[in-house]
Amino acid sequence: MKRILSISVLLIAYLATFAQGHFKEIEKSFKEPETKSVLVVSHRADWRNAPENSLQAIQNCIDMGVDMVEIDLKKTKDGHLVLMHDKIIDRTMNGKGSPEDYTLAELKAMRLKNGAGIKTRHQIPTFEEVMNLCKGKIMVNVDKGYDYFKDAYEVLKRTDTADQCVMKASLPYEQVKAENGEVLDKMIFMPVIQLHKEGAEAIIDGYLKHMKPQAFELVFNNDSPEVQRLIKKVHDSGAKIFINSLWPELCGGHDDDRAVELHQPDESWGWIINQGAKLIQTDRPAILLQYLKDKKLHK
Repeated sequence: MKRILSISVLLIAYLATFAQGHFKEIEKSFKEPETKSVLVVSHRADWRNAPENSLQAIQNCIDMGVDMVEIDLKKTKDGHLVLMHDKIIDRTMNGKGSPEDYTLAELKAMRLKNGAGIKTRHQIPTFEEVMNLCKGKIMVNVDKGYDYFKDAYEVLKRTDTADQCVMKASLPYEQVKAENGEVLDKMIFMPVIQLHKEGAEAIIDGYLKHMKPQAFELVFNNDSPEVQRLIKKVHDSGAKIFINSLWPELCGGHDDDRAVELHQPDESWGWIINQGAKLIQTDRPAILLQYLKDKKLHK
């Protein structure tokens, strides 16, 4: 028994050291102006194999070697930030109503559902629990969470994880600065730009002039020359490019299902990489990781 315990302790220590080493590579790839590596961002963590936005789904991504997990935030009746995508809990929990209608204890008494709508043993996690789990292991991308920008910063400060969490919004610089200026320079902020919409270039120019973000999330429902021109403009600025391959309308038709179901990875992920993207958000993290490794674009 003692031998088994000793082996278990050594294994845990090895895995912790490995995770920390991987995180240093993630940080380096995210922060350096020029890097060959492409980072994999897993949408709602590993939602195909665990409840979305759950600790288990995030742990699966850590174990898989994913670089960043995407999560969503809501606030409870008693002021705690929890992970939840929808405005109501009906789809993902065995309850009904808004997260704001319940205290954290009341939500914890419920259980998360899996992708088939079946109740599991998993509980809704708090943002603080998530950041403690991810600390020194994997980056975090907060998608639906801008409404809680300052509250999120307090959690990041408390957990000492502000350097590994990306907040974002589809808003011009002037609005973000006016609403959250006191914490904007203390966090990693990524603007989301709808390239196919009127005024996209003006929003890009505003951020490049006043802020010079480390990364831009670029969304586009077509791959026209004008869209590609704007992608190149962001790339030439030195900022990292983050592109979603989740479904066709987000990436001009170069999506996950084209890669996997149509067996055209070079026309989907390959096309995205050729635009200069260094972060790809996917619903197929394991397959994308293997694709990148085969291309010598991921360690």
